[in-house]
Amino acid sequence: MTDRILIWGAGAIGGTIGAYLGRHGHDITYVDTAADHVEAIRAHGLRITGPIASFAVPAPAFTPAELVGTWDQIWLAVKAHHTEEACHALAPHLTENGFVLSLQNGMCENLIAGIVGRPRTIGAFVNFSADYMAPGEIMFGGRGAVVLGELDGADTARLRHLHATLLAFEPAAIMTDDIWSYLWGKLGYGAMLFAQATGQLGIADCLARPELLPLWRGLAGEAFRVAVAQGVTPRGFNGFDPAAFAPGATQAQAAASVAAMVAFNRPNAKTHSGVWRDLAVRRRRTEIDVQIAPISTIGAGHGIATPTIDRLVAMIHEIEAGIRPMTDDNLLELKGS
Repeated sequence: MTDRILIWGAGAIGGTIGAYLGRHGHDITYVDTAADHVEAIRAHGLRITGPIASFAVPAPAFTPAELVGTWDQIWLAVKAHHTEEACHALAPHLTENGFVLSLQNGMCENLIAGIVGRPRTIGAFVNFSADYMAPGEIMFGGRGAVVLGELDGADTARLRHLHATLLAFEPAAIMTDDIWSYLWGKLGYGAMLFAQATGQLGIADCLARPELLPLWRGLAGEAFRVAVAQGVTPRGFNGFDPAAFAPGATQAQAAASVAAMVAFNRPNAKTHSGVWRDLAVRRRRTEIDVQIAPISTIGAGHGIATPTIDRLVAMIHEIEAGIRPMTDDNLLELKGS
């Protein structure tokens, strides 16, 4: 069966998934705020490069102001801090019985649900590697976990259909009855990637620095404690084992998980995180305030301090403001005494 899907945000995540689905015959339309990207897709299709595959797929592409029509499926893949604006823009294009699938980092599902309605929101967790390289070009650097779940954990016909559709992109994609456990797991891992972005080493080389093990334990451990206070037990993926950073876990357990993450990331063509590219290449604001900072806010509500995460958020803000250079010594400072 051919699905008719509107991809809202044709960057690294949305562009890669949309190109693969289009290649498999699905009816894909892209929306993006970058006019040059839209024009390139119109002219030459969306081009995928990198070690996984190299191909281009033609597809209609529009800026939000140009878009006309409605869709039963809108797959949202904008930066987390653009979620609210995007949801208000896409709402008129969503049919009454349609849904929005969140393909974003962070926990944007509740914000989406507050705008389009909880019954019209589906959650997802993605950890594949891709980068926007130029207008019309996305580099697909490495495969990773892809998980789908209804917000209430229900097993629904639409979820099964979505899963079957996504298998055209990621054959190992799975469904879950607890999407929040994966989203919280990604927050713990994501905090490590934000820390990597304060320096210059790539993900694998940065994680492999033995003197930084206390930093990884601090970041993931704080996220784990807040998640559990929220009634969620984070789940692992691609080498990241949240339990290895939980209270009572040993240094050896954490080291084993970090080694597994290094092994997963080492062969990846995407050497640096998207956060690093935001700061070092694209010179733009990161998602820190809507991805990582909420861990501290939620933790405060439970009386849980998150000093390592607080230092990380402050440091990213300083780099964004241009008052702190991106050096590997930043990670030693983050680790503290």
